[in-house]
Amino acid sequence: MILLNSYMSENLNCMNITLLKTQESLKAIKLILVGQFLIFLNISTQAQEIKRTSIFDQWDKNKDGKLQLEELPTNAKPNFKKADQNNDGAISRKEDELFRSNSRKSRRINRNEKTRDHSEHLKIETNIFYTENKNLRQSLDLIIPKKRTSKKLPVIVYIHGGAWKAGNKEQGLRHLIPYVESGNYIGASIGYRLSSESKWPNQIYDCKAAVRWIRGHAKEYGIDANRIGAMGHSAGGHLVSMLGTSSGVKALEGSLGNYEKHSSNVNCVVNFFGPSAFLEMSKFPSKIDHDTAESPESQLIGGALTKNKKNAKLASPINYVSEGDIPFMHLHGTNDQLVPYNQSVIFNKKLLKEGCESVLITIENGGHGGFKNEKIKILTKKFFDKHLRNFSLEIKEQTLKQFNSSD
Repeated sequence: MILLNSYMSENLNCMNITLLKTQESLKAIKLILVGQFLIFLNISTQAQEIKRTSIFDQWDKNKDGKLQLEELPTNAKPNFKKADQNNDGAISRKEDELFRSNSRKSRRINRNEKTRDHSEHLKIETNIFYTENKNLRQSLDLIIPKKRTSKKLPVIVYIHGGAWKAGNKEQGLRHLIPYVESGNYIGASIGYRLSSESKWPNQIYDCKAAVRWIRGHAKEYGIDANRIGAMGHSAGGHLVSMLGTSSGVKALEGSLGNYEKHSSNVNCVVNFFGPSAFLEMSKFPSKIDHDTAESPESQLIGGALTKNKKNAKLASPINYVSEGDIPFMHLHGTNDQLVPYNQSVIFNKKLLKEGCESVLITIENGGHGGFKNEKIKILTKKFFDKHLRNFSLEIKEQTLKQFNSSD
């Protein structure tokens, strides 16, 4: 019995010692975790502080706590005078913070205003399938004015960009809404299958099927089927250019949808910096090596351009230009590093050579979009008014700055 008690006592002592060690270990672990959390919190706070001030500090090249005009990047220079509130020729940190805060508030107000106004003046029907496939990529959005200036209105079709591998038809709404709000137009933003889902020429099959659908529903929506214009940016510029040059080309028509008896032709095209000649792209400065298999153009046709020259030519709008093609307007920045400016230069030249109406609007030092010059919107509107509403207007080839001269 004595031995048993002694044995139990020793075991209890061992258990107590083990428990004490365990508790001490837990305390140590807890202290370590708390310490790590505090370190993380400190690093996170520092990172947020760096992030908050990094733009100003990054631009402040001479570290004098002020921003001079020459220190700002090109796209920020037009706002220099607005930010320099005391007109001392420099932007202080406080002026910079105030300007950014006001800009954010202004954007929020504008978004709210636009949302409210649109619901009052417009009817938007979304995700209308133009084929029997029920694929959302093969659908369109219609924007219809509640107060129209005529029983039958012309349509402006918008085709989105995104290198044929990204983007969606929702991008078209902001471009079309100003036209529709006037009561003079109906807008249609078209979706299409991306290159990850399907290769060329299925993208143009989709776009042409959508145009045929629009004509097939002209009576229902009060559309003038004889007046359809098209506009697109980048990859969308390429696709609207194909619509404009490939009229009557059976190989690019496709047989999608239930409206094959209707025409897929459009009456005019506004091409914002779209590729026109795939095999010419790498001959001019660009951030992209367009000839590699990884380029957007190569992914579109299913292989490297240089190894698939026939398909590259078949996917290039410039190769379908012929006498009698519809009017074109091209807008392109001279410093576009994704789609070289020369793409619009040679496209415009080819159209003019064939006796077609074409005008090139050059955006001086402009990149791949992001233009802030109101004259661009004015010219685009004039172009559509001329060709879809029969206005007698003259649009001359010209060079514009990418920002408003008053900024």
